[in-house]
Amino acid sequence: MGTSGAFFIGALGIKDKTKMKKSEKPLFVENLTAEIKSTNSFVLVDFVGLGVKHQQDLKKRLKTVGAKMLIVKNTLLKRAGKEAKLPEEIVSDHILSGPTAIIISPDDPISFLQVLAKFAQEFEIPQFKVGVIEGNLQDKESLMKLSKLPSKDILFSQTIGVISSPLYGLIATLQGNLQKLYFILSQSKGGE
Repeated sequence: MGTSGAFFIGALGIKDKTKMKKSEKPLFVENLTAEIKSTNSFVLVDFVGLGVKHQQDLKKRLKTVGAKMLIVKNTLLKRAGKEAKLPEEIVSDHILSGPTAIIISPDDPISFLQVLAKFAQEFEIPQFKVGVIEGNLQDKESLMKLSKLPSKDILFSQTIGVISSPLYGLIATLQGNLQKLYFILSQSKGGE
């Protein structure tokens, strides 16, 4: 499962990462359900053809933006999704077919999409399936559009710049008028 998944599995006390005992599955589903409920942004991706080396590379890139990738059996993901009360569109057999990974981002909902899109552009893998971004269900096309947006911090700073720009102009205009008024008053006082 790699580093992110190993951490997640390790937290469950599961030693063998390749085979999960039947008795460990309910605990895994419980923890995955809690993980899904605790975030408001995650994506499901199809990673067919993504080798171990590339998986590790992608996990490292995701980790730099605070996201993690978990490769989970579809049946366990379906159980966790139903327990987390995810929309039926996400836990459908159509979506949960083939190799599926869940990428969870507790912080910035855009930066991890950007990392995924850039990685997919380089290697043509993984492919978006569906996701939930800030609590809203998104299809593949919407996820691609969102991945092209600037990060939340950049959007905030651009918004502040747009809002503050007219204010600076107003201040400059008022300041210029006050200087003219002061000049006129000082001239009229000096002329007496």
